[in-house]
Amino acid sequence: MHPTRRLWAAIALAVLLGLLAISTAQPVLLAGSGLIGAWIIVQQYHFLQTVRTTAAQLEVQQAPVRSGIQTGESVPVTLAVSLDKPSPLSIAVNGGLPTVAVSDTDLEVILAPGETDASHTLECSWSVAGHHTFETPTVVVENNFFKQTLTIGSAPSVTAEPHGPRTIHVGEGGDRLATAYGEHDGGRHGSGIEPAELREYMPGDTMDQIDWKATARLSAPHVREYEAETERRTLLLVDHRSVLGTGNEDGTKLEYLREVALAIAASARRLGDPIGLLSVGDDGITTRIDPATTPATYNRIKRELLELEPTTPEGDTVETKSAVRADAKARAEPHQPGVQKTAADARQTLEKLTDGTVDEPTDFVSTLRPFYAARDGYQRRIESEPLYGAVKTAIQRTDTQRWTIICTDDSNPAELREAVTYARKSGNSVMVLLAPTVLYESGGLTDIERAYDRYVEFEELRRDLARMNRVTALEVGPKDRLASVLAARRPRGEVA
Repeated sequence: MHPTRRLWAAIALAVLLGLLAISTAQPVLLAGSGLIGAWIIVQQYHFLQTVRTTAAQLEVQQAPVRSGIQTGESVPVTLAVSLDKPSPLSIAVNGGLPTVAVSDTDLEVILAPGETDASHTLECSWSVAGHHTFETPTVVVENNFFKQTLTIGSAPSVTAEPHGPRTIHVGEGGDRLATAYGEHDGGRHGSGIEPAELREYMPGDTMDQIDWKATARLSAPHVREYEAETERRTLLLVDHRSVLGTGNEDGTKLEYLREVALAIAASARRLGDPIGLLSVGDDGITTRIDPATTPATYNRIKRELLELEPTTPEGDTVETKSAVRADAKARAEPHQPGVQKTAADARQTLEKLTDGTVDEPTDFVSTLRPFYAARDGYQRRIESEPLYGAVKTAIQRTDTQRWTIICTDDSNPAELREAVTYARKSGNSVMVLLAPTVLYESGGLTDIERAYDRYVEFEELRRDLARMNRVTALEVGPKDRLASVLAARRPRGEVA
């Protein structure tokens, strides 16, 4: 509770009368000062009682017309105030618009003494994608002498979804993916809708199971089996490091990958599949949601995806990170295509050579030592990389099989290969959604032939990943820019 200017004037008068009474020895002045003080106490008590009564019957509602909107879209937001009975107090209510909401005026309603209802509606646009919650409205009640601030009312939320990139291509080598992301069969036969196999009629099969066309064609009763739907545990791993902020006027790598990730999450929800989320920034894991099928999990994953923004490394500059990645890539070259040994294999072989387990000449051990030492350094670098570390953490946290979907780019092939290899452990299946850097760089298509050569390099990486058992690797990018790159040399048939 705060005094107004009028109350301060009354307090000043009481103090002045008290000082005069002391200086002039006039008891009358002292009595006047006491009366003013008693009057102030009575007014304060009366104000507090009126505030309690008013607050108990005051209803404040703030609400946008829709809770789901697009970034940049203007949506009316209404602040309504009502009282059961008139109040002698003046009531000013300020709405709790989120800081990302942009409007020309404040969301404010003033209820004069004696009034029982008022409202104000204004247009708000939302500049940032994500889930935004209103603050509880601030209510200021006052009379001529006192002022009190309260928080009363509703605090709704709004989910602002970013405008999707113009046209998203998801596929292999320029060929668009034929099925929707996340679609899958059940791995068992039953009463689903997808045909699985044809077999001869067996005792116990019902009449409605017979495939009459196949029976007429094969001159013997046959039954058609169908795929039965079943749940599939899915882990969605989304990379939002600084390099994923690369983009052009159509969108960044992260924006394109986010659209695909949202589609996968929506598909999992429709199919009833448990899905979790692991997001990775420059300094490690930023979000971890374990796979589940509850509506709260699906909603939280969608909200987290919408709020993802490219991070910046703490402690290391982007240039330093790039140098580390380039060095790691250079060290990785010895076991690129055709060589199956990993850094762990290298360390194990070195231990055998040096402890005498393997009977080899000493000069041979000396010759190989620098090579294996370099491999050991390479492995340490890889293990310090955020994406690989996130995959390792996720796989070690569970013993159950699941489908891991990695959304990232091609900026660090060595780390990506190791991460995918680790994600395949324990029989897990992996899908890699890759954003080719050449399709996102501003001015990247100026030299179209050079852009095509870079795309071919990317395609080699994607195919290397796709050759691994239980791995699907797809490209994600702007359809028009990809078409421009492929048109440069497609007649020569260099990329399928």
